[in-house]
Amino acid sequence: MTGFGVGQERDWSALDDEEFRALVRTDFEAHYPGHLRYPSRRLLWDEQRAWYERMSAKGWIAPGWPTGFGGMGLDPAKLLIFLDEQERHGIARFQDHGIRMIGPALIRYGSPEQQERFLPPILRCEHRYCQGYSEPEAGSDLASLRTTAHLVDDEWVVSGTKIWTTMAYDVTHMFLLARTGAAGAPQAQISFFLLDLASPGVVIRRIRDMAGEEELCEVFLDEVRIPRGNLVGEVDRGWSVAKSVLGFERIHVGSPQLPESGLQVLARVAAARGVVDSPEFADRFAALRLDVAHLGMAYAGYVRRLVDGHELGPDVSMLKLWATETFQRIADLVVEIAGPAGGVASPVDLGGRNLEILGPYYRARPSTIYGGSSEVQRNIIAKHVLGLPTA
Repeated sequence: MTGFGVGQERDWSALDDEEFRALVRTDFEAHYPGHLRYPSRRLLWDEQRAWYERMSAKGWIAPGWPTGFGGMGLDPAKLLIFLDEQERHGIARFQDHGIRMIGPALIRYGSPEQQERFLPPILRCEHRYCQGYSEPEAGSDLASLRTTAHLVDDEWVVSGTKIWTTMAYDVTHMFLLARTGAAGAPQAQISFFLLDLASPGVVIRRIRDMAGEEELCEVFLDEVRIPRGNLVGEVDRGWSVAKSVLGFERIHVGSPQLPESGLQVLARVAAARGVVDSPEFADRFAALRLDVAHLGMAYAGYVRRLVDGHELGPDVSMLKLWATETFQRIADLVVEIAGPAGGVASPVDLGGRNLEILGPYYRARPSTIYGGSSEVQRNIIAKHVLGLPTA
């Protein structure tokens, strides 16, 4: 054991990329439960707990974290291979906000005491996080949030409402933004906190989505007390931490994983419908594959910047636009070529195989909204990348 997690069994940089890919693929194929591959919905923690606790015990739970903080310390190329093999084998994503967002934020902004207190439980899967950013009156315009926090003795007292919070009922903690100041620009009045969802005053209400699932939640905070030491960064300076976390979110949402999973479904449906050799389908499929391949190349460049310790700029918004809108085009084509089966919400038998036709479609609709809508991403690129004047 290291101070933060399980020590690595070897120096991964000593392997060439293909050796590393073969090792990871062999492990996934040998140990990942077959009945959990390619799920049509986000799995609950108890459904996949055994797998991710195994990954934790093996030291593979945080492939992108530095080894000094309990991660695998993978270089950008090997990190992409690891994620690619997860996607290729249909490994379900768990509620990994702790691994992908809070862990990197604490490594960058957290105090040594916070790192020692919060990182090990994340690595052990004991603390699993959801994101408390959006509010009923502050979605895309995050700076207008109304949740407040004020210091009483040695605790922050927080009141407000968060919405569209993914799987809040199935995790243990939330990272959230609250207004702590009253002067200056709205962004200069916000602080960043870590909250134990078992705290008194927290009420979670599930929201049923168009697919009939209950992944999203509304979270009510009624004078919830948060220890003073759970403030990450400085008071009224949480906007910088929040932007960093959004950068981590946008690079992950902007990864090729979603569109690649859509291509796999598309290929299976096309084979079942017998249209693989159709010139029209082949042309459209090739164009989509090229879009995803070029996205992967761009994504690799951003991952390299992140792993090398460089801050991601506003241009990372391009990745989210590219990935989510490509995924929507793929999902739309899946429904189109499925014919009458494209309107069936449950798995259907196509060519002797049960296929979830509407699974990609349901996942693709909100993907252009969460993490900052496509309209917001275009505004960011226009203003902060291209320097275009605002209206």
